[in-house]
Amino acid sequence: MDTILFFKKCKKLQDGLEQNLELIEFGCFDNKVEYYEKCLMAIDIVIREIKLMISDFDFSTAADEIYFFKNLKPLFISQFIYYSKLLSMEAAKPNAGQKSLKEYYSGELEMIKSFYREHIDFYQYYRINATFLDQKYFIRNQFDIKMKLKSGMYDYDEKFATSHDPIVAQILANDRLEKYLLKSIKESEEHVYQKLTDQSSLTWSASKVSLIELIYALYHMHCFNGGNIELSEVIKSVEKFLNTDLGNFHKTIFEIRNRKQGPTKFLHLITDNLNQHFMNREGE
Repeated sequence: MDTILFFKKCKKLQDGLEQNLELIEFGCFDNKVEYYEKCLMAIDIVIREIKLMISDFDFSTAADEIYFFKNLKPLFISQFIYYSKLLSMEAAKPNAGQKSLKEYYSGELEMIKSFYREHIDFYQYYRINATFLDQKYFIRNQFDIKMKLKSGMYDYDEKFATSHDPIVAQILANDRLEKYLLKSIKESEEHVYQKLTDQSSLTWSASKVSLIELIYALYHMHCFNGGNIELSEVIKSVEKFLNTDLGNFHKTIFEIRNRKQGPTKFLHLITDNLNQHFMNREGE
């Protein structure tokens, strides 16, 4: 296989992978974990295929080898890094409100910044599209013992890795992760803002005892969620919607139950008032 054909096959695999990922997203739009897992499986299949292709392939020039490890391979590996991180974040994110979620995403964003600080020299080299060190960074078996490399380099497949193509892949993945995290932080801030500002303009102007009597009557008629809800939750919802505080409603209900004039004073008043209203309308 010549180099041109090799690059064409890589491009075909890349295009096919992008289409496959779109189909997976469409089929798993309501299940993030399933979506990320299926994406990782699809990416892994393609990476294995590329690895097999290159195992018995010799680049005709150093420039071709540099191009593959600097520009092509990182496209595939960065996809795997990206979806792996999304999966781990989805599994570990807190379920304790939007404020905690914002702090969690901010912490993940700080980890990306730490990566950039750790690799600042190469990061600047890559961002300005420099090439004068490409022979060291993107040619296989060119590891300089004086270069700052991670201990994991000893475990790398020498036929499928250079010293810095994994860092390029991480940079590409981080670019996408940074956008995802900034978007998630913004959404959490907007959610908190909506919670603070999304208040009803209605206020309860009768007595709180009357409101509790009404809520309790409706609650026992299973008027809320078909009866599948706790009274305390109904009270909280009504308090929020009507901008009021009903205090110790259990004590109030006990007092209503033991009233001398009967427990349905307000309900009778509503009935009498509504009947009177309809009777007056009939006479018009």
